[in-house]
Amino acid sequence: MTRSLVCILLIFLVYPIAAQELNCRVTINADQVQTTDRRIFKDMETAFSNFLNNTKWTSDIFETNEKIKCNLLITLQNPTSIGNYQATVQIQSARPVYNSNYESILLNFADRDWQFEYVESQPLNFNENIYTSNLTSLLAFYAYVIIAMDYDSFSQLGGGEFYRKALNIATNAQAANRPGWNTLGSTRNRYWLIENLTNSQMQDIRVGLYEYHRLGLDTFEQSPDESRKTILSVLEKIRKVRKTYPNSIFVIAFLDAKSDELINIFSEGNIQVRRQAFDILAEIDPSKRNDYEKIIKNN
Repeated sequence: MTRSLVCILLIFLVYPIAAQELNCRVTINADQVQTTDRRIFKDMETAFSNFLNNTKWTSDIFETNEKIKCNLLITLQNPTSIGNYQATVQIQSARPVYNSNYESILLNFADRDWQFEYVESQPLNFNENIYTSNLTSLLAFYAYVIIAMDYDSFSQLGGGEFYRKALNIATNAQAANRPGWNTLGSTRNRYWLIENLTNSQMQDIRVGLYEYHRLGLDTFEQSPDESRKTILSVLEKIRKVRKTYPNSIFVIAFLDAKSDELINIFSEGNIQVRRQAFDILAEIDPSKRNDYEKIIKNN
C-alpha cells in the first residue's frame, strides 16, 4: 500500500472523530448601527458561525445529520465606541423527534446583556479554563448550554458535564465585571440561567426534559394518549419547582420554548387529561392563559 493511499485512509478514519456538534446559524441585525461600511457585520456573522460550528465541544462523534440545529439572532445597538458593541440576542435550539419530520424547540432564550469588542478579521481565541474575552465566553457559554440540553433530552441527566463547563465559563467571566454574568440586577441573565440548570433543587425539570422528549414526543406517533400522560407528569414536576422558585428562569425558558407545542399536544385526546394540562399551564404561565384555553375549547 502506497504512502499516499495510507494518508487518504487515515484522513477518512480520523475525520468522523473530529466532527463538530453544532449546526448553528448566526444572523446579525445591524439596522440600529449608524455606519456606511456594512462589511464588518458579514465578517462578524462568518466569524461567529465558524467559531460555533468548527470548534470541537465534546469528545463524542457526531455524524453530519446528528448535528444540533441552533440559531443566534444578534441585534446590535449603536456602538459606544469603535469596536465596542452592545446587543440583545435570541438563542434557539431544536432536536428532531423520532418517527417524524418534526423538530422540537429545546431552548428559546432572550439575552439582553451582550457586551463585547470586535475588530474585523480578529481571531476568536478561547480557553474554557481562562477568561480571554467576553465575546468568546458568550459564544462558548451558549454552545455548552445548547449541547447540554440536547444531551438531557436524549439521556436522563446526560448533559451534566456540559452544564458544568458553562458554569465554569460564567464563574471565570464574573471577574471581568461585564453585564449578565453576576447575581445582581435581572434574574433573567446568564448567571441565573446556569444557576438554575445546575441547581439540584430544580433537577426534576432536567429529568423532565428527558421524559418529555424521549418518553413523550419520541413515542407520540405510536401511543399519543400515553405520551400525553407522560408530558402531563412533566408539567406536574414543573409546577412543583415553580412553587419553590416562582421566578425561575429555567421554568420561564422551558415555557417560552414549549407553549405552542403544548397547545398542539393537548388540543386532542382525553378531555380529562387536557383539562389537567390546561389547569397546570394556566397556573404556571398565567400570561398565556388565553392561548392555553385552546386546549379545552373543543370537547
